[in-house]
Amino acid sequence: MTTSPHAAYRPEYFTPIYEMAVAQFEKAAASINLDPNVWQRFVVPKRALMVSVPIRMGDDSIRVFTGYRVHHDNTLGPSKGGIRYHPDVNLGEVCALAMWMTWKCALVGLPFGGAKGGIRCDPRAMSRVELQRLTRRYTAEILPILGPDIDVPAPDMGTNEQTMAWMMDTYSQFKGYAVPGVVTGKPIAIGGSQGRNEATGRGVVYTILEAMKHLGVQPEGKRAAIQGFGNVGSITAKALVEAGCRVIAISDVSGGVVNDRGLDVAGAIEHVARHGSLDGFSGGERLSNAELLEVACDILVPAALSGQITKANAERVRCRILAEGANGPTLLEADPILQGRGIFVIPDILANAGGVTVSYFEWVQGLQHLFWKEREVYERLREIMTTAFAQVLATAQEKKVDMRMAALMIGIQKIAAAKLARGIFP
Repeated sequence: MTTSPHAAYRPEYFTPIYEMAVAQFEKAAASINLDPNVWQRFVVPKRALMVSVPIRMGDDSIRVFTGYRVHHDNTLGPSKGGIRYHPDVNLGEVCALAMWMTWKCALVGLPFGGAKGGIRCDPRAMSRVELQRLTRRYTAEILPILGPDIDVPAPDMGTNEQTMAWMMDTYSQFKGYAVPGVVTGKPIAIGGSQGRNEATGRGVVYTILEAMKHLGVQPEGKRAAIQGFGNVGSITAKALVEAGCRVIAISDVSGGVVNDRGLDVAGAIEHVARHGSLDGFSGGERLSNAELLEVACDILVPAALSGQITKANAERVRCRILAEGANGPTLLEADPILQGRGIFVIPDILANAGGVTVSYFEWVQGLQHLFWKEREVYERLREIMTTAFAQVLATAQEKKVDMRMAALMIGIQKIAAAKLARGIFP
């Protein structure tokens, strides 16, 4: 079995989340006997840019934020990945997320490499004007590595379609003409795609339904618990209810609510739109984000932050299917515990690939200046997600590995083959 050529090499951005991403990669790489020369090129990002983002705040003071943009790989095409605004954003996290994007895009067959970006800030404490200034200055700072054929950002935690509109406009101002293809996840009015807002959540549910078919389970009446009630979590909840499931627990940064008879998901979405969080939402008993992970249910969807399911709490997770709506919610040491308890894990690079898939659709539509109907978007999304699920399941069964290792093995092999075909310059 191949061992890591980088065993003794750990640069400063090897934070715990990046260590986890590398450990996942190295385990899968060893399983497929990856060429050591290719191995070395995957461990370190292709490029990483850290920028100062000074803006004038509402009180007329100047504040300097730190921003990042990382390209992990661009072997198959432009780098692709979200922009997140969060107080804990750091270079290691962004590098890890960019690596996972590489495997995710390859797994579902998209002509993209992995990228990620972010700004260390608290968007909830900032005004709309301050967020616009922050976004425009950040875009200007990373401009040299942006472009529809270079790197195509999208929304992520703490950002939305308005953020993407500001990014597109800033890039276009520098170019002197409209360039809608520089970002995805933007408003319909400026070239966004039908169905993009619901894409990640619906993709999660498509994989859950495929898992149910595999396990011989019918969705009607099955209980679901969802940690994180932002875009991904709320759309996942809505789509699960449409499929016949009963959402019994939801949570966000303010805490959560549980009711075994079922929650009013539409009412919860309306409450968050009106008040900004689930705080004050009635219909059940209050519980914490940590407690939600231990609620007895059929389907558990961690759709919030990374590192939520650990060696310490994996024994108390009580679900049949665990679908990772968030990136990296399960630590590596928790995987064998979950597998040993018979929990079917749908890994993040498969479960939440719906967002980047419809981002690809949006990018293609923008290049062609030809737009699809929402029904077409969902049909194409479902086909890609179900095909990828079947491939991962078949690999897991053939190689006798869990779904995460199977998904990583497929993604890594695709990019490795492309790298070996292209060779190295000079």
